[in-house]
Amino acid sequence: MKFKILVPLILLIAVSWKSIPHKENDFPTVDDGTWYYQDRLPAVAHHIQHQEIFGREITGYNRLILKAIDLVQSTAMDGGTYFMGGTAIPPESPIGHVLKLFTRPLLSPPRHSSYCTGATYAAFIEAMNLIISPEERGQLSQDRFEALRMQELDGGRREDHVKFWGHWNADNTGHSYAMVQYSQMGKEISAKSARPGDFVNIIWKNNHGHAVIFLGWQMSEKGELDMLYWSSQPGTNGLGDSRTHVSNTKRLTFVRLVDPRKIFSFDVDTEVDY
Repeated sequence: MKFKILVPLILLIAVSWKSIPHKENDFPTVDDGTWYYQDRLPAVAHHIQHQEIFGREITGYNRLILKAIDLVQSTAMDGGTYFMGGTAIPPESPIGHVLKLFTRPLLSPPRHSSYCTGATYAAFIEAMNLIISPEERGQLSQDRFEALRMQELDGGRREDHVKFWGHWNADNTGHSYAMVQYSQMGKEISAKSARPGDFVNIIWKNNHGHAVIFLGWQMSEKGELDMLYWSSQPGTNGLGDSRTHVSNTKRLTFVRLVDPRKIFSFDVDTEVDY
């Protein structure tokens, strides 16, 4: 009799345990408000050790974003080439591979190349694939999935300021437009609080912009503060690690992913203040 009772109880516990999201690093990354300097750096720009090298002291969603960078970089170990041009024929390709959210394609790339916002978006999407459990994925509504697409249904370019990707791809502070204002998945943080895996928008002194993912700070041999980051840029032939003197920048905007499950509830008609 005891055995007959015990078996259903074990099965019930097993089913319940499986149905509850139970993932390592399924929580927002925290920091102690001190500058995060890097002393261990890879010898090459193209590698798939971002989680291992830059995430050794990082927990939470940022650690999974670093793993997502490795997944994206693995599709183009030589960088994959950099290209952008809104009027190009065939059209520009934000990222050079078929990017999928929960097995559903967001983009059919017309080129193998990439550019900066496409690189950071690809890492964001791959992080969502790591964070959101298979049991939860069915909650994603069709209108929210459509808002996350990177091109129109006919394969045409989704213009800037249109839905999630359009805000992400917009000039200046697209990460904040998409993650903080539009979807409420993220929050802006200070440069001092930045940790590897945070998203950054750079405005250069010439007012051009760049979208990157933060990897750490380092002091140059001349005593200048450098920011290490991953993105797609000409200097790395597309996807790869890079760095810049902070003195080259006019503004840096840091955004951290804090509530990825807003993907199931954000209002697709939310207006963004540019």
